[in-house]
Amino acid sequence: MAICSQLEPFLVRSTTMLRVLHIILLFYVRRVLSSHCTTVTTTKTFQKCMSLPTQQASLAWTFYPNNATLDLVFFGNFISPSGWVGWGINPTSPKMTGTRALIAFPDPSSGKVVLLPYILDPSVKLQTSPLLSKPLDIHLVSSSVAMYGGRMATVHSGATVQIFATLKLSSNKTKIHHVWNRGLYVQGYSPTIHPTTVNDLSSITTIDFLSGSLSAHHDNIATLKYVHGIINAISWGLFLPIGTAMARYLRHVQSLRPTWFYAHAGMQLAAFLFGTIGFGIGLRLGVLSPGKVYGLHRTLGFVAFCLGSLQMLALFFRPKTTNKYRKYWKSYHHFVGYGCMVLGVVNVFQGFEVMGLSRSYAKLGYSLCVSSLIGVCIALEVNSWIIFCRRAEEEKLRREGLMGGCGDHGGINHCSTSHS
Repeated sequence: MAICSQLEPFLVRSTTMLRVLHIILLFYVRRVLSSHCTTVTTTKTFQKCMSLPTQQASLAWTFYPNNATLDLVFFGNFISPSGWVGWGINPTSPKMTGTRALIAFPDPSSGKVVLLPYILDPSVKLQTSPLLSKPLDIHLVSSSVAMYGGRMATVHSGATVQIFATLKLSSNKTKIHHVWNRGLYVQGYSPTIHPTTVNDLSSITTIDFLSGSLSAHHDNIATLKYVHGIINAISWGLFLPIGTAMARYLRHVQSLRPTWFYAHAGMQLAAFLFGTIGFGIGLRLGVLSPGKVYGLHRTLGFVAFCLGSLQMLALFFRPKTTNKYRKYWKSYHHFVGYGCMVLGVVNVFQGFEVMGLSRSYAKLGYSLCVSSLIGVCIALEVNSWIIFCRRAEEEKLRREGLMGGCGDHGGINHCSTSHS
């Protein structure tokens, strides 16, 4: 009960921090979801634009309600000089099978980018036959393709392509299921299967062109993904290592006793509270995304959460320093704590891969934070070993009668006497 009462201020601070973090997350997510799109191309200017959830793709459009005409451009990126980029709509449901697609790739004969229509029937998913171009059975008024950068632009990994299309929509039907993807190779004029990562399998969304918004389901998933990532990066990826460093490098400073313990316990408790929220959001994402298995990321998350829970239990079953089982508790506490910290940081990096942010500024910023923390820990570790060696040498001299008194290194008093 004494520990709980002393930790009460940290619980209050954690609640306040959670409220502030909630406000920051809402602002950040809105900024992320509304950025990285443009309404301007070299030939047209559109009224609205939107970043799509995966592959750094985006869409810009102008909808004319008087005649139900939709004028749009899709922005996608090649992942290979001999690859393809495709965009299409599914008239019936948000899935790949049944999509009417426009696919751009370099012409095998001339090398210029061409745009051909394809219908993705069930045989495409089963790969029982090559994908052949055929006319689309939708009201496609016109379509064209252009490389970002003008006529001198070439197809290479990372090159942006613009797929233009003008569609005649059915009356009172402004919600359209969009499907997009990209692949590595084209055999003749037949695009081959795309990669099967989580991001590639998630390249589907439903947009209401009249209101300019994603469907509520996809909007919620995208928001939850960013909130899940930010909370877990802060809790498991930063708070937990900082709390561990506090225990290792502050506990030997006499002037900070017992403050270091409450700072350490408060930081770890805040990390676990935020981490539990992030873990719960991850479970919710799994429910909202049936059939999508995150594999390693999911397993590491479960193991880290279990280890974190064990650490919280250790706080309430902490034996006194005079207890004979104290040394076993310390070994268990250290082993589980360091294991949880390492798994947490590793899983944050794995999360960047899952979200397709392996080359993002977010990952760069987090890497800089972790690198700075590691640098500080290395400096403190070196300093602690210097102090330890100095103390050991002084203790050796004291035992041999060459030095007497006491000393002060890192908060511990000492005095020196001359010996004749």
